[in-house]
Amino acid sequence: MVFPLHVFEPRYRAMIKHCLDNQVPVAICHTEKVLHHTEPSEVLEEALNTNQDTYKPKSVFSAGPCELYETLDDGRLLINVYVSRRYRLNEITQTLPFNIAQCDELHDEPLNEEELSELDQLKDKVMHRLIALSSNEQDVLEILESEAWQTMPASEFSFAVFGLIQVDPEVQQSQLETTNPIQRLDTMLSILNNIKP
Repeated sequence: MVFPLHVFEPRYRAMIKHCLDNQVPVAICHTEKVLHHTEPSEVLEEALNTNQDTYKPKSVFSAGPCELYETLDDGRLLINVYVSRRYRLNEITQTLPFNIAQCDELHDEPLNEEELSELDQLKDKVMHRLIALSSNEQDVLEILESEAWQTMPASEFSFAVFGLIQVDPEVQQSQLETTNPIQRLDTMLSILNNIKP
């Protein structure tokens, strides 16, 4: 997935510069709790010079390279993060001015031939349900009917499909942590079957 981000806090502008200069991936993560609360600034100049709340990240998250596509006159950054992998946090090695962490890539468990066949069947069911629900959404239909989505491996599809349907953040996080693509597509099919056309 591609995450467009508007980066304005000083520490995160420094983080993006570090990631770009060192070709280090940027993590996109849900958070567990607030570690340090700061009253939000209503004045742009103050917001650009003050760090906001600090959060404890979830231990499983996605990450990928970032691309700077615009630096605004006041220093704000407009970037895209190309999320391509999942990681499990091992250790935070730096906390100031931004977190740097040692992580391991999180892979799916291997599936046997019977399970791979079940996974392909689930992909077909999810695709058919999505197409039925999207009959009035031409832009979504174009995505689903594209060659890229039609030929996408089912394990990759089991992640990508969660980018099309807005679900609760806790559901997103649980799917990110799930290492079985069959379970991910089962969850998505259940969600889709509860949506009224």
